[in-house]
Amino acid sequence: MSEAAALSSGKGHRDENFPVASVFISARHRPAILAFYRFVRAADDVADHPTAPPGEKLRLLEEMRLSLMGTSEASPEGVALHRMLAERGLTADHASGLLEAFRRDVTKLRYADWGELMDYCRYSAMPVGRFVLDVHGESRDIWPLNDALCAALQVINHLQDCAKDYRSLDRVYLPLDTMAKHGAAPEMLDAPRATPALRSVIAALARRNAQLLEQSAPFAAAIRGRGLALEVGLIQTLAEDLNRKLLVRDPLSERVHHRKIELPGLVLAAFVRFLAPRR
Repeated sequence: MSEAAALSSGKGHRDENFPVASVFISARHRPAILAFYRFVRAADDVADHPTAPPGEKLRLLEEMRLSLMGTSEASPEGVALHRMLAERGLTADHASGLLEAFRRDVTKLRYADWGELMDYCRYSAMPVGRFVLDVHGESRDIWPLNDALCAALQVINHLQDCAKDYRSLDRVYLPLDTMAKHGAAPEMLDAPRATPALRSVIAALARRNAQLLEQSAPFAAAIRGRGLALEVGLIQTLAEDLNRKLLVRDPLSERVHHRKIELPGLVLAAFVRFLAPRR
């Protein structure tokens, strides 16, 4: 077992908020996407481990980078992804960008404003969608639509997990200027339920995130591959629903994740909304 594997959360692609290499994705593309996911999941687990020292995390992330580039075999996930990228003629740039985000997770615990948060999303979220688009041979002209959706997904995750991130890692992604504007402070994230001030912060960020989701709304229709278009359409639908929940729910004391019983209706809504107009 590698050193990084010792820090594994045990989380897999079926445990994520949003679909990863779902049944809508062609079987020929799933191996590349899953190799990418396993590499990213392992790196994320290293960065998010609650007790590992920062120096150890950075050392393991560097081992993963070297394995990704083919100059080390310390990380099985990095070696596997390196081979997959070589076979497919794909770049390592997207995975490298994500490693930059994980290094920031170790070293940067606060974000001053929305601009800083979006710069983080440029490394932590946007490369994921860009990689999937490259695997499918989609045009890079639609990257701005991808970037808006991926950033929105990242913000949703930050809002859902704001209390857990603070309590376990002293990490706060809620921009400090927005907190100050509403009279909130990071220490409020340690309470069993959000204060009115903190609820105002979360709602304000969800409203701003809704603008990203408006920008990404045409994304699915712009994708040539029907399977990928459906997956992206489903992700867009799930994200919009979760963002609406964050406008009215308290993630410190209430569930802000989808229940299994909700999913069939959301899948149907995505099918009707994003596929019917393409026929």
